[in-house]
Amino acid sequence: MTYKETLLFVGKCLTINHEEHHKIIVENELKSNSIDWDAVVKVSTAHFVFPALYCNFKKADFLHYLPTDLVEYMIYITDLNRDRNEQIIEQAKEINELLLSNNITPIFLKGTGNLLEGLYEDIAERMVGDIDFIFSKEEYPKAIEVLQNFEYSKVHDTTYDFPQFKHYPRLQKANNIAAVEIHKELLLEEYADEFNYSYIKKDAQIIKGIHFLSFRNQLNLSIIAKQINDKGSHYKDISLRNAYDVFLLSKKTPAKSAFNDFINLKNPLNCFLASCAVIFNNPKSLEYIETKESKEYIDFFTKNLENNGSSKKFHKKIETKLFIKQRLAIIYKAVFDKDHRIWLVKRTTDKNWQNEKLVQLGLKKAKPTP
Repeated sequence: MTYKETLLFVGKCLTINHEEHHKIIVENELKSNSIDWDAVVKVSTAHFVFPALYCNFKKADFLHYLPTDLVEYMIYITDLNRDRNEQIIEQAKEINELLLSNNITPIFLKGTGNLLEGLYEDIAERMVGDIDFIFSKEEYPKAIEVLQNFEYSKVHDTTYDFPQFKHYPRLQKANNIAAVEIHKELLLEEYADEFNYSYIKKDAQIIKGIHFLSFRNQLNLSIIAKQINDKGSHYKDISLRNAYDVFLLSKKTPAKSAFNDFINLKNPLNCFLASCAVIFNNPKSLEYIETKESKEYIDFFTKNLENNGSSKKFHKKIETKLFIKQRLAIIYKAVFDKDHRIWLVKRTTDKNWQNEKLVQLGLKKAKPTP
């Protein structure tokens, strides 16, 4: 199986308990014994949907079609992820109670928010990194102070931090499984006037004493996290973890109209929705607005799925272009903004940072590990 064939197969498998015709298609493919399971494991693991794949196979009663050793491995990984998520849920609830008791209201975001609200039939489906939440600009500094007083400290103990637009540097607490990100913004500066705390607060929902985005804005943020914040619109690639969230949320809110309020965000979000439709074999809930831009995007996206030499060169070219653009932006901001200027001076005079960069560029050998 090629990368493209594997990705499309995994995509269909993630929908089999919501789309009956996909269940029939996937079962026929499983019966054919033509599946390259090594490729499936590699792709689903890289896209952080390996436990979700297992959970869908289990619910559809398809596990008997899989190799026994693979099923055992899937059970092992899924159980580990379920245990981790149970700990994350307890940690998030503790943080929620702490902040509410200090008259601060967190709105939980992304994977942790999805777990807390019950988006998944099995909490083991979602692989989660940090606990993310957002506050009003007034509550933002208070939330940082409260968590620091509760023994949360920076993950990276630096004497200087890059002036963050979106969130405070990640915090962690001893014997707690997840780091936390305290947000004051949801996406990059150029789009923040369209999708921000004021916008999402208007229709935020409360479930069992915990605040979440509306389903519409959860869907929007699932796309934004990949398409805007992780530069997916430039690379024209996809994250199955984000796409799977979009698919599940499309069963709760009309995806096609979720971003009607936006101007600059509307096209990149619609293009990601179109790529989700391709990956999941065009379920009705993922209908998108067909435009000239979406057609061109999908044409390039599907070619990029071949994962051949040309697509890798394109990815490297975009990566280099964005790196240079980011560095120039930092220098430009340093001219006009004091915080950026202080950070840049400290960063460039940091001997450890300089040595690390020389090693990365191959101009210096790394010190042997003790």
